[in-house]
Amino acid sequence: MRNQKQIVFNPKYPSIEDLREKARRRIPKFAFDYMDGGCNEEVCLRKNTAQIREVELLPRYLDKYTEANLTTELFGQSYSAPFGIAPIGLQGLMWPSSPEILAKAAFEHNIPFILSTVTTASIERISEITEGNAWFQLYHPTEQIVRNDLIARAEAAGCPVLVLLCDTPVFGFRPKEIKNGLSMPPKMSFANMLQILGKPRWAIETLRYGQPNFEVLKPYMPKGLDLKQLGYFMDQTFSKRMDMDKIASIRDMWKGKLVLKGVVTEADTEKAISLGLDGIIVSNHGGRQLDAGKSTINALQSMVAKYRDQITIMMDSGIRSGPDIARVLASGAHFTFMGRPFMYGTAALGDSGGNHTISLLKIQLKQVMEQIGCPDVNQMPDYLPNTSR
Repeated sequence: MRNQKQIVFNPKYPSIEDLREKARRRIPKFAFDYMDGGCNEEVCLRKNTAQIREVELLPRYLDKYTEANLTTELFGQSYSAPFGIAPIGLQGLMWPSSPEILAKAAFEHNIPFILSTVTTASIERISEITEGNAWFQLYHPTEQIVRNDLIARAEAAGCPVLVLLCDTPVFGFRPKEIKNGLSMPPKMSFANMLQILGKPRWAIETLRYGQPNFEVLKPYMPKGLDLKQLGYFMDQTFSKRMDMDKIASIRDMWKGKLVLKGVVTEADTEKAISLGLDGIIVSNHGGRQLDAGKSTINALQSMVAKYRDQITIMMDSGIRSGPDIARVLASGAHFTFMGRPFMYGTAALGDSGGNHTISLLKIQLKQVMEQIGCPDVNQMPDYLPNTSR
């Protein structure tokens, strides 16, 4: 295991909610809404966290106990904590250089960082920052030549894990983004320009780093696209709906670990197992795709009882704190990922946001484990109230 960075914690922001509020005040409303919002009426967005927090843990106060060990083995790699940074699109829109900031912090703290196909830093740049330890999430392209080249770039960059996204067969209907002009194709309204003028630090940093672009996709984009043409390009580039034939073809190509993200049903879990995938991430895209769907913790609980010993089961969407991580691990997940908490951190604190957020979550999780007497994250399922020991 790599040496991990020491805890870097700013006591002015002792919770993710503090970071969220600071981020809300610091960046334009259209950028905050993109980061913070969900689809339709945002029922699933709220339900994700609310139902995670219905999980209760059982403390064992009289057991002999030494200290909490957060170290976790995942796909043959030893990580310093049982959580990582989920893939997020357009990170540089929310705060300039966010993917670089978060990738660096993840590498220094020895936790996984997943780069999205549609974010604002290239595979090669993130590989350089993480010394080839970043994971890559693939939005499946329509053209096989683009798909093959993206996979070849991820392999050349040393990515140990390829994540296939399956929960975006269509673009989510997100009213806030539509009102703000951040649907596809995007547009910059007069109201948005006023918002930028009201957030000078964000504007200065954006000028310093330059307008955010889809850096992963740059080699495949015609030069000189205007905003309307960009929307058409994105719509034509991705085939959106994943199926078993597409996954099987990639399984044959990819020699590293292969993970399917966006799984919420037992049927899709069984298909992932039959295709020889190494893991799944139970996720509903942070409540941004199907408002009428299950919460992630609800979906997770129905799957771990049947499949936990057959495939590595991870979860994201709705996790907002160390206690939330503990609840999800106790519910049977092998590992957890979060997106928004880390983006709140960078939007609130800039270059120090990644280190602060990771440190905060480590501190919170360790406190929970020490409170209930759990010595190791792998033993968290023993601390549900219905667990006998």
